Amino acid sequence: MSESRFHCCATCTHFQTNKTQQGMTYFCSRLRYETKPDYRFNCWEPKEHIVKLIKKEQGK
Repeated sequence: MSESRFHCCATCTHFQTNKTQQGMTYFCSRLRYETKPDYRFNCWEPKEHIVKLIKKEQGK
C-alpha cells in the first residue's frame, strides 16, 4: 500500500492507548514500543475503516 495522508500510528491496527492518572500513553503492540499518534513506521497496517477511506479517496 502506498503512502497516504492517513499513514500514522493512530490509524494502525497495532496502535493501543491506555489512560492513566498521569495522562494517555500510546503503544505499538507489534513493535512493543511506546509511540505517539502522529509517528510513522514502515510496518503500518491500516485499520479497516482507514482502508475504505483510502480506496474512496483513490476513486476520485
